[in-house]
Amino acid sequence: MQIEFEFVNVLLLFLVIPLIVLVYRRYNSKNKESILKFSSLKIIKKSTKENIFRKHIPFVITVTILGLIIIALANPQIMTQSTEKGINLSIVLDGSESMAATDYKPTRLESAKKSIISIVSKMNSQNNVGVVLFETGATTISYMTPIKEKTTNSIISINQGQGSTAIGDGIVLGTDMVSSIPDKKRVIILLSDGIHNSGYVTPTEAITYAKNNNVQIHTVGIGSEKPVFLRNDIYNNPQYAELDEKTLQQISQQTGGNYFKSLNSETLEDILFTINSNIEYEWEHSTLAHWFIGASVMLLIVEIFIIYGRYKIAV
Repeated sequence: MQIEFEFVNVLLLFLVIPLIVLVYRRYNSKNKESILKFSSLKIIKKSTKENIFRKHIPFVITVTILGLIIIALANPQIMTQSTEKGINLSIVLDGSESMAATDYKPTRLESAKKSIISIVSKMNSQNNVGVVLFETGATTISYMTPIKEKTTNSIISINQGQGSTAIGDGIVLGTDMVSSIPDKKRVIILLSDGIHNSGYVTPTEAITYAKNNNVQIHTVGIGSEKPVFLRNDIYNNPQYAELDEKTLQQISQQTGGNYFKSLNSETLEDILFTINSNIEYEWEHSTLAHWFIGASVMLLIVEIFIIYGRYKIAV
């Protein structure tokens, strides 16, 4: 277990402690000299042997408290796997014309819906989930909620669109969605099978917006091993579904997420299960400062007791 400090420079305050010890020693030396001028050496020696330890207890405790407070101010942290706070997850789904391709059964869109419903139903109750659908533009299908049944019902209602692919708009709307509830990790799972060719926001602008809002994006490319025919254009030339893996990789890499490529319905469900498992148990920094503050308070109570308590241990 490795401890890290958020504010390392605060630890420089430990340099003050040797100075405090030095001042304390000089103060006690002067007091000792004053006592020696007016007292019997025999009495002093006897008294010193009996009280030397008790005399310095309060100072030792005070210095210890000071050290604990300095450590607390530096905010010591350890890496832990925790689900206490939960996450805000926005599933940003491509609903463009190419998602009607039948290489995934019955279609890419229906296969994606089935896989998404499967992982949403298994998610921790502390997690909030919302859904964004994008094609020519982006729209909210389900607002952020911990009620998984509401989310799955909204996913079931999604219908196949005939529009283009506005990846940037989808990311921006998803970012706004996961940012709407504070104090939770913000994550987007983006599923797309096309090339960005529509919308008001470019993928580059959307990446910047997500990074500024501390949003992590995992991207899933939906494709096949061979080109998938869609339709003939107005000149009777065949049109195929194309996957822009480079852009999806760029989105995930720059936002701290991962890119996955799906080739069929089975791999798509496996990918989403893997992503869900990882974000459910994300490594996070957990502070230890409250432990040091608690120890300081306890020592302060002990110090008050030994100085002012019934038996006055320290005199």
